[in-house]
Amino acid sequence: MMEDTHGGATTGRPALTQARVLVTNAEYKHTLAVVRSLGKAGYHVIATDSKRKAQSFFSRYCRERVICPDPKNEEEFIRFLLRFLRERDVDVLLPMGNSTTVAISKHRDELEEFARVPVARYDAVRIASDKGETMRLATTLGIRVPKEYASAEEVDRYPVVAKGTHGSGRVKYVNSPDGFRQIGFDQYILQEYIPGRGYGFYALYNHGELRAYFMHERVREYPITGGPSSCARSICDDELKSEGTKLMGALDWHGVAMVEFKRDSRDGRLTLMEVNPRFWGSLDLSIAAGIDFPRLIVEMALEGDIAPVFDYSTRVKFRWPFPDDMLHLFSNPGSCMEIVAEIFDRNAGSNVWWSDPLPNLVQAYMTPLPILSKLVHGTLRYPHGLPVVPR
Repeated sequence: MMEDTHGGATTGRPALTQARVLVTNAEYKHTLAVVRSLGKAGYHVIATDSKRKAQSFFSRYCRERVICPDPKNEEEFIRFLLRFLRERDVDVLLPMGNSTTVAISKHRDELEEFARVPVARYDAVRIASDKGETMRLATTLGIRVPKEYASAEEVDRYPVVAKGTHGSGRVKYVNSPDGFRQIGFDQYILQEYIPGRGYGFYALYNHGELRAYFMHERVREYPITGGPSSCARSICDDELKSEGTKLMGALDWHGVAMVEFKRDSRDGRLTLMEVNPRFWGSLDLSIAAGIDFPRLIVEMALEGDIAPVFDYSTRVKFRWPFPDDMLHLFSNPGSCMEIVAEIFDRNAGSNVWWSDPLPNLVQAYMTPLPILSKLVHGTLRYPHGLPVVPR
């Protein structure tokens, strides 16, 4: 089903800023960053989602809003994409979520008959989207990874982190043998807990060749025990770049990806956490610091290549107030003064755009519900549990 359609079909090869770009998963905050970036540059942006109230649908830069099947139903979702691309003029297809990236990569050859699809080969995406496969590859490359346990009986030190093998957000902290009772070991991998701050290496590759990169450190996150950034800062770190490019180079990567590490507070060493084989939640920060990945990947897809872009501003701070920083604030009230100070800090950006306010109003409207729900269920402060680290 299509809604609020504007503009007509184009013929021939479009000028860069007249190209039509189809993005998936309109409900994600990084999708909103893509829609705003490409729309502001003049691209005709079409957003899809299975939810009618997806935040990116409300952006002034979203030219068309398309209701699609749930991407978790891969067969139905791919049928929809093929039909849509066949019937409409679309120049570039950009997947935003894990499941959409995996599905689109798997069917890339079919989809590329109708649009350019700048994603990696399926065998590379399959490894990058599976935490167990990622850790095994990293080990062969000499990249430090958390110790992994094949079963609860092998655990020799607590706390342990149980992570869903695919995607993000499925995390449980286990502090004793009794904590394993509610965990399905076929769906989780068990790792030692790594204390420390999170770091990210973002990159754009063109068939194995690095074309742009960026790095950040988390300032605040939610959950406060470890999760997506609610505030982050741009940095440059040679070790982080070296480890990130080593891993993505081994995958002969194509398109965008983010490699996540923690710097172990016990010894200062970087430890690999996971790979996001797609655009990442803190995308706004890289754009604010001078690396506009959405524009770069579309230009690369249309033109075949781009000149490398390796320069960006460091010490740029960026916040995501709704719901991320509000969740952090309510679970950690001690951060109140820091958050308030940043509101008046001109050097601290946020994804609240006064020139494009509707998505942020939707975000603000939807924020109280998860806070109240977590308060009622007693999971606001530690939704994944509290890792108890021995002194």
